[in-house]
Amino acid sequence: MPRLGVVVFPGTNCDHDTYYVAKELAGFDTSYIWHEETNLNKYHVIILSGGFSYGDYLRPGAIARFSPVMEAIREYVDKEKGIVIGICNGFQVLTEAGLLPGALTRNIGLKFLSMDVKLEITNSNTSFTNLFERGEIITLPIAHMDGRFVIDKNSLSLLYKNNQIFLKYSGENPNGSMDHIAGIANMKFNVFGLMPHPERNAEKLMGSGDGIRFFKSLLEWLK
Repeated sequence: MPRLGVVVFPGTNCDHDTYYVAKELAGFDTSYIWHEETNLNKYHVIILSGGFSYGDYLRPGAIARFSPVMEAIREYVDKEKGIVIGICNGFQVLTEAGLLPGALTRNIGLKFLSMDVKLEITNSNTSFTNLFERGEIITLPIAHMDGRFVIDKNSLSLLYKNNQIFLKYSGENPNGSMDHIAGIANMKFNVFGLMPHPERNAEKLMGSGDGIRFFKSLLEWLK
């Protein structure tokens, strides 16, 4: 059974949600990874979940990037040992650590946003999206203050050239992200970051249940 680890920083608050979906709904052999852990060799997937790592002091993800686990994740990514996913604060940590391009900045309206949003799958040929159709519109919740994705023009062109953008806001662009971008991958497609929370809409009880397909896509890919 594929093994999945959920990273826990001081202040992380979506770790239990992510653990539940990965283990109980998707069927991963799931465990928590404390931020001081440095041996990640047993994991096929690592998720940096949402929350307020280190209270978002300085700026979201700026302190978490220096945790011992992040150096281990960098090695894990460089050696292509598995897949790394950053959700919300986890996405912020990955950009701060330089594992994904661009930055997540204060929402355009300078307000914390908590709502369901419509999203378009723009690349369905990845380990994280293979159970979706390209162009499919899904619904997921967002909950962030610093979710506005920004990037320089040359790097944006590379994202498009390499098809690294896998998720966009459809219609309304709630936080003002450049080109409606809501989720990107690195060039090797073994690191993914997204601002919406798939774990918060993974069952019909919570809405459409669209989020579970991200987790099951990972499982299908690993099989």
